[in-house]
Amino acid sequence: MEKIKILSVNISEKKGTIKVPAGKITLTPDGIQGDAHGGKWHRQVSLLGKESLDKSEPSVGRKLAYGEFAENITTEGFPLYKMKPFDRLVSGSAILEVTQIGKKCHGSNCAIFQETGNCVMPKEGIFCRVLEGGILKAGDVLEYHPKTIEVHVVTLSDRASQGIYEDLSGPLLKKLTETFFSGNGRHVSVQNTIMPDNAEQLEVLLNSLIKKNIDIIFTTGGTGIGHRDITPDVIRKLIDKEIPGIMEMVRFKYGMQFPNALLSRSIAGVAGITLLYALPGNPKAVKEYCEEIFKTVEHSFRMLYNIDEH
Repeated sequence: MEKIKILSVNISEKKGTIKVPAGKITLTPDGIQGDAHGGKWHRQVSLLGKESLDKSEPSVGRKLAYGEFAENITTEGFPLYKMKPFDRLVSGSAILEVTQIGKKCHGSNCAIFQETGNCVMPKEGIFCRVLEGGILKAGDVLEYHPKTIEVHVVTLSDRASQGIYEDLSGPLLKKLTETFFSGNGRHVSVQNTIMPDNAEQLEVLLNSLIKKNIDIIFTTGGTGIGHRDITPDVIRKLIDKEIPGIMEMVRFKYGMQFPNALLSRSIAGVAGITLLYALPGNPKAVKEYCEEIFKTVEHSFRMLYNIDEH
């Protein structure tokens, strides 16, 4: 577990201005008490590492003070910009959740830019929201807890569940998922289940996973029009919102060349804060669907966790 030292805590009464070191800051559900960036939004608290300040000093031509880039918390010991949304920082009772890495720079319209002539915050600063309140001060230590994306892959196949043939799509989905998230600097845990095409068993399993707030559930198999193809019908009963665009696009993209792809009843949706994707059982189709699904996953998480980056 990485430990990050707090060098300074800083506040300001106006946005877009340099922050001034304080003896301590009080974290509340609305952000930092007395700071201009508080409120019901996802950028309540900003952090910047001394490592980033040190890199900026040669171009600025002078020693930079803590809070000069409008960061609420100046840290040392870990490159903050390598963190990911939904990672957490913990100190005592205080819990911060990372919501954004960097921000749009307002250039000459920004008082900070005018004073320093340069601003590293848009590239290397991070923003958090308060999950649990508390008091922070210089000398305190933040424990870094990276978010682990929890994924469950369910293979629906009467014959594979009986050991008549090897499940190829489930392991492929696991590999593709691990490769995607690891390649994006994410921690990921993928579990597999093989089961028969049984609607009652599938519904029980999916309900248990949804209650555990699993981040993503993939199913593979049972999306056709055969008598035993029940996967989309079960999932449709469980989701709160359908996400039709992804599956429609995939069917259109590949159906133009391979008309049989148009027979797939694959479905995507949201249940609570869990993303569900029902994929065909063919390994080639699994790869094709994942190529499109993975393009939207990170933005989907932000929407589910009420992070508005506009």
